[in-house]
Amino acid sequence: MRKASNNRQTTETKISTSVNLDGTGIAKINSGVGFFDHMLELFAKHSLIDVAVEADGDTHVDDHHTVEDVGIALGAAVRDALYDKRGIQRYGWSVLPMDDALVTVAIDLSGRPHLVWNVTFPTEKIGTFDAELVREFFQAFAIHVGANVHVELKSGINSHHISEATFKALARSLRQAVEIDPRATDAVPSTKGSL
Repeated sequence: MRKASNNRQTTETKISTSVNLDGTGIAKINSGVGFFDHMLELFAKHSLIDVAVEADGDTHVDDHHTVEDVGIALGAAVRDALYDKRGIQRYGWSVLPMDDALVTVAIDLSGRPHLVWNVTFPTEKIGTFDAELVREFFQAFAIHVGANVHVELKSGINSHHISEATFKALARSLRQAVEIDPRATDAVPSTKGSL
């Protein structure tokens, strides 16, 4: 089983994460940020990756440090669970509708992190959650998992739906990218021989 854990502790947050890439989408999430918990739960469900997150952050300041540091720790856990990436599909993509929202995500587990973010939220807040923190999570996750991630909003008027579509599309893309290729189970998917 491809499993890993990652812990991150700073003066602002204390984060524990674990993943099982060959899971069934079980989520045990407690970030202290309700809307973010919802996003991580649906991320687990749609990626079929078992995800556990326990976070204690300075949410009395705001949610920024917690969301970013969970992205860092979760990305690192997925990276470690992939080990040498032998046998994986490497690439994944999703075009995902969520009511009024349509989002595309494409991912390459190349080891060369980069985020292209073409998403604009119509509101600054989703309930009490800062909408800009969705990008902060994606940025932290992409860097620490070591992936090239492109996210594009095609349509959408509801910030909650847009956010949900981005997390679900990331989940579906990652699910595809980490799957084992039955035709190349022992090969690293690169002409370089390593990722």
